[in-house]
Amino acid sequence: MVGYNVQMAADTKNHLIVAHDVINVGNDRSELWSMARQAREAVGKEKLEVLADRGYFKGPEIMACEQAGIKTYVPKPMTSNSKAQGRFGKLDFIYITRDDEYQCPAGERLKRHKTVTENGMNIRIYWTNVCPTCRLMAQCTTGKERRVRRWEHEAVLDKMQRRLDRKPDAMKVRRRTIEHVFGTLKHWMGSAHFLMKTLDHVRTEMSLHVLAYNLKRVISILGIAKTLKAMQFARV
Repeated sequence: MVGYNVQMAADTKNHLIVAHDVINVGNDRSELWSMARQAREAVGKEKLEVLADRGYFKGPEIMACEQAGIKTYVPKPMTSNSKAQGRFGKLDFIYITRDDEYQCPAGERLKRHKTVTENGMNIRIYWTNVCPTCRLMAQCTTGKERRVRRWEHEAVLDKMQRRLDRKPDAMKVRRRTIEHVFGTLKHWMGSAHFLMKTLDHVRTEMSLHVLAYNLKRVISILGIAKTLKAMQFARV
């Protein structure tokens, strides 16, 4: 099936589109850093706060933003089978930074036993051998021991989670900003959405939609007279 995935970033004050792209990958996981970088260049600020939904959650992407001075707010996907089945989830295990160990709900320490590489990421694996005698084992795991996995740079994700905890309305702000933009464009474009074919042509078509949206939005904010004056000044 031929399909296109539109990426957009809008400012939270005026809902103007500051960056956009079209890709033909069926998920958003590798687009956070790209869109954040484009948005920062468009607004001309070194430091930026970016709000994105769970589909953008990917460790290396979040770390790239962090290293560039871009603060991200991306909720972690809720994919834990243990939690869904009524057992303890990873969040129930406390990471002890100074010892590089986890403390489980029963108070036992899980030590790091090995490191594996998955998708270019070094994942540390922790467990303890006392699980078979633990009174809470049935609430924790169906295996012989509970194992906890931790990315080597997971401190970046922990830091972002603390930001999210301090800003509980972050996802509400995201929804009322970008969903308004997507909803408006989908209404304009109709059920078929894109009329063109091939990625380059679709990107051109999307750029025209973005230009029209931003012009109408600016006119709505400033009025026609001020918009024309601003355009004349920019042309000079």
